Amino acid sequence: MKYSYYPGCTLKTKAKELDVYARKCAEKLGVELTEVDDWQCCGGVYTTSRDEIVTKLSSVRALNNAKERGQSLVTVCSACHNVIKRVNYDMANDAFVNAGANNYLQLATPYNGETKVIHFLELLRDEIGFENVKKAVVNPVKRRISAYYGCLLLRPGNVMAMDDPENPRIMEDFISAIGGTPVVSPYRNECCGAYLAVTDPAVPARHCGYITDSFKAKGAETVITACPLCMYNLKRNSGDLPVVYFSEILAEALGVK
Repeated sequence: MKYSYYPGCTLKTKAKELDVYARKCAEKLGVELTEVDDWQCCGGVYTTSRDEIVTKLSSVRALNNAKERGQSLVTVCSACHNVIKRVNYDMANDAFVNAGANNYLQLATPYNGETKVIHFLELLRDEIGFENVKKAVVNPVKRRISAYYGCLLLRPGNVMAMDDPENPRIMEDFISAIGGTPVVSPYRNECCGAYLAVTDPAVPARHCGYITDSFKAKGAETVITACPLCMYNLKRNSGDLPVVYFSEILAEALGVK
């Protein structure tokens, strides 16, 4: 199985574990990931103003590169996934954004949202299958694990369309597939405080406090996430509760870490 792959900026710097272990696990599972050519930052956040066309161009370039290869585009970072998938939705459904981006880029063939965008977790569930992931496990992760989704992976639900944004299962099913015991917290899909870590650190400290307290109260031994910003905020405010990327714990289970 061959896919185009968009790593994003943070996975090349502060979140290398998310990227490196995703690649190693993909190879172990028979998946070939090829970086899109000359990718740039996705924009970091999705700009909701419709006339902010320029902020969407780097995502369109990556999407078009995957289209030219005839491949789906795989992402790993929750923020990159959110931005790229929402831009892709706009290119398919918003004539104003579509016309503006194509006028800027002057592509040989206009891009109209043809590329399928999938998160690495969806690759595991829908393309490989969790049953096949389970068969590849050589070191079952026998721990009580809580999944922290955050807000970007699931919302807006009609665009991301990965799982039920209020009662998701994909990460819990992933945990079960690698031999762990999923521990569900009511705060697993609440915001960690995001970029307020820069301007008002007390906000993410408060948010992450009740998030991690809930995990601990439920008996979690480890927390997994797919978002570098969530990882930053949780690790700063989680006390002694370990927080790791889902790709890292998958690598442990598959024996490639």
